[in-house]
Amino acid sequence: MRGYQLGPTVLFSSFGGFILCLCPSVYAGEMEQCRDLLKQIYLKAFNVGRWLQAYTMSPNVCAVQKLIGTNRKYFTNCKQWYQRKICGKATVISYECCPGYEKVPGEKGCPAALPLANIYETLGVVGSATTQLYSDRSNLRPEIEGPGTFTIFAPSNEAWASLSAETLDSLVSNVNIELLNALRYHMVNKRVLTDDLKHGTTLNSMYQNLPIQIHHYPNGIVTVNCARLLKADHHATNGVVHVIDKVISTTTNSIQHIVETEESLETLRAAVAASDLNSLLESEGQYTLLAPTNEAFEKIPREMLNRILGDPEALRDLLNHHILKSAMCAEAIIAGLTMETLEGTTLDVGCSGEELTLNGRAIIANKDILATNGVVHFVNELLIPDSAKTLFELAQESEVSESMNLFRQAGLSSHLTGSERVTLLAPVNEVFKDKRPTVDSSMKNLLLNHIVKDQLSSKYLYHGQKLQTLGDKELRVFVYRNNLCIENACIAAHDKRGRFGTLFSVDKMLTPPTGSVMDVLKADHRFSTLVAAIQSAGLMENLNRPGTFTVFAPTNEAFRAMPQGELNKLMGNAKELASILKFHMADEILVSGAVSALVRLKSMQGDKLEVSMKNHVIHVNKEPVAESDIMATNGVIHAVSSVLQPQASRPQERGDEPADPALEIFKQASALSKVSQRNPRLAPVYSRLLAKMKENSGGF
Repeated sequence: MRGYQLGPTVLFSSFGGFILCLCPSVYAGEMEQCRDLLKQIYLKAFNVGRWLQAYTMSPNVCAVQKLIGTNRKYFTNCKQWYQRKICGKATVISYECCPGYEKVPGEKGCPAALPLANIYETLGVVGSATTQLYSDRSNLRPEIEGPGTFTIFAPSNEAWASLSAETLDSLVSNVNIELLNALRYHMVNKRVLTDDLKHGTTLNSMYQNLPIQIHHYPNGIVTVNCARLLKADHHATNGVVHVIDKVISTTTNSIQHIVETEESLETLRAAVAASDLNSLLESEGQYTLLAPTNEAFEKIPREMLNRILGDPEALRDLLNHHILKSAMCAEAIIAGLTMETLEGTTLDVGCSGEELTLNGRAIIANKDILATNGVVHFVNELLIPDSAKTLFELAQESEVSESMNLFRQAGLSSHLTGSERVTLLAPVNEVFKDKRPTVDSSMKNLLLNHIVKDQLSSKYLYHGQKLQTLGDKELRVFVYRNNLCIENACIAAHDKRGRFGTLFSVDKMLTPPTGSVMDVLKADHRFSTLVAAIQSAGLMENLNRPGTFTVFAPTNEAFRAMPQGELNKLMGNAKELASILKFHMADEILVSGAVSALVRLKSMQGDKLEVSMKNHVIHVNKEPVAESDIMATNGVIHAVSSVLQPQASRPQERGDEPADPALEIFKQASALSKVSQRNPRLAPVYSRLLAKMKENSGGF
């Protein structure tokens, strides 16, 4: 316990008060981490100058967190100290003498060092008087008073009191055998300090060398057969005493044996046998099995359960989703954390008061059944991973329920529930908040183009990739800095990969391209003037060829809004008309989903177009777009209500470019003109400068 002393301590100010943070040097490697964490917190939140204030804590005082309303205490690292909560419940700071020290009247802290005593006597002063009493009754006292080097994990008084009457009676009624064996199982025949309690190690107990499992978690918690270490490293003349919060019992069965013998796990037992996971659950290692009870399986719709049980791959994924890659005792959970399963996904493991939670739900019915190769927690709800679900089942937990109703009404359910490998592009419910479309033959064809052949993953999509739909359309993939889009629809959430299909939630109904840019413009009566202008400017062939065009297409109203004389002049000058039209075009595809704040797009005329998003409306050069994302096979069209004009070219000085010689001469001449008038000697210089400027500029 000496490692928990406040030395060195770190002081920082909080709203005028002071908080001392404990940095437990007893855990190797944590001291520097603790100091760094506190320094970061302080530098971000408090005045840097006060960091240098010194503070000397009273000697040999240990600080702990006490859970309000209980007797539970925690000696944790600085990260938990800063949070000041255990399983969501508030804690208070208390101070007590560190092990081996006591108060002296009139003195600060705990300055007096106690003389070391043997283990038996030490038990009486560390809160384990019941262990001391039972050691006396079972005739263990002579051994732990005598010579040798021992370590005892001593249950606290409260730990003994929490045993059932039946269990306690069976121990104390046969003190010379049962009780003695139980106590010797809590002992190791050597000195073991917390520095030696490494995660995943086992210690041979003094009862038939049966193993004791040690877990040392990143949050500083140490467990001994899933009992939490309360007070560590109480030194004695013949060893060391650690106080734990439970009476531990021998463990001889593997996880597989627990599954085979527990009546409430009958369905799980059959599932494990069918998936050939028996060998894993009885192998060496350290796992956590979140064992679904019979009740958990009964809560699943029978059709869904039968499908999974009849599909070896889905069943294996289901079971592996209930197995964590490391042993996790309930006492080690004092806040939320993410843990990886054998299936490859993660579960959020947390706690709320006394209850352990999974993905935020208190579904653990029985916890900390220890096995030789890990720990088992019984859960009363089945945790079904995405990899075992159909597309329809995936959609039940996503914001795409309206889309799924449309697919169901269109008679397309078979594509989303069977073994066909597809990817579904499902618009989120927000798309239909104003109006839900009617499902007719046209809508069915459109929905078919929301189902892509093959099961995809968004992280493997690339720019320009072509995707084939069940409606025989070809869709393009666009990768932007801030978004990933398929035609005009951009992926709105992380994709969900199911057993045979993948679900992409998208931000709008997809519109597959129906022809080239010119085909689309010709088919829309709003652009008849633009089509005529493109023909006059000789650009039609260009916009019919394969390519990647973005066209900000002025409507007929946009041309009519121009002054008549200016419009006539523009239409009568093919060169100027071509230049203006090219200013409305870019040689890359920019859909609305690619625009977050501001995008500068180089036009085919050469000048930049500034495309921005304001109040969910795209603007180009600050002009609002009337309709966006009209898709074509070789580009995208955005309708605009005004004819865009390029900015007039203006000479600009730039420090990174050579200056214009004529401009420099002009500046010098202007500066010297007045001076030369006052000084006849400068007149010839001024004349030469003017002549040189005239020569460079080709005359005035």
